[in-house]
Amino acid sequence: MDISNIILVGPPGAGKGTQAIMLREKLDALYISTGDLFRSHLSNETDLGKEAQKYMSAGELVPDKLTINMLSQELEKKENGHGFILDGFPRNVVQADALSNLLESKELSVDIVLFFNVPNDELVRRLSTRYTCKVCQAPHNLNKSGDNVDPTCNLCDGELYQRTDDAPEAIKRRLDVYEQETKPILNYYDQKDLLTEIDSIGTVDEVFTRVEGVL
Repeated sequence: MDISNIILVGPPGAGKGTQAIMLREKLDALYISTGDLFRSHLSNETDLGKEAQKYMSAGELVPDKLTINMLSQELEKKENGHGFILDGFPRNVVQADALSNLLESKELSVDIVLFFNVPNDELVRRLSTRYTCKVCQAPHNLNKSGDNVDPTCNLCDGELYQRTDDAPEAIKRRLDVYEQETKPILNYYDQKDLLTEIDSIGTVDEVFTRVEGVL
C-alpha cells in the first residue's frame, strides 16, 4: 500500500473505529482517535487537559485550537516513513481548514479521505447494540439476548459497556448533529479530490477488503 496518511469520516456507527484498528495493523501507522486523545489528556492531567477541563466544567465546547494543539503534539510521535490514521477529526469545515494548516506547517499532507457510508436505519440498529471495551476502547456489536451475560472484549478480555451516547434516546441526536455539522466536510474533501466512498454494509472483513482495494 502506497497511501499512508488517511482521514476516516462517516456517521456514528459506520464502523470507522474497527476499520481504523485493522488499518493500523496493516500499515503500521500512527492511529489518532481524538476521543482517546481527549481522555488521555484529561486522565493524565496535562496542561492541555486541564485547559480543556475548564471549558467542559463550564458546559462549553472545547475550542478547536486546543484540539489542534493536542493533535500537533500527537503527530510528533509519527515515525519517519510511517503514516497516520486520523479518526474523529475534523468534524466540520472550520476544523478541516485548521487541520490543513497544521499539516502544512509540519510538511505533511492527506493522501485520502475514506467516507464510510451506511444507511440511517442500519446505523440505528448498530448503535443500539454497540458496546465498548473499558480497557482498549475497541467497539463490539452484541445482540441484546440473554446469551451476552458479562460480555468481554475479544481482543483483550476487557469488560464491555454501553456508552451513554449509544443509548437509544441519544442516537437520533447524534445523527442529527452529524447531518448538520459533519456531512459538509464530504464536499470539502471531494473538491480537493481526496474523498473516496466505502460501502460499509457487510461483515468487518468484507468492508476491510474494500478498503484495501481502494488503498
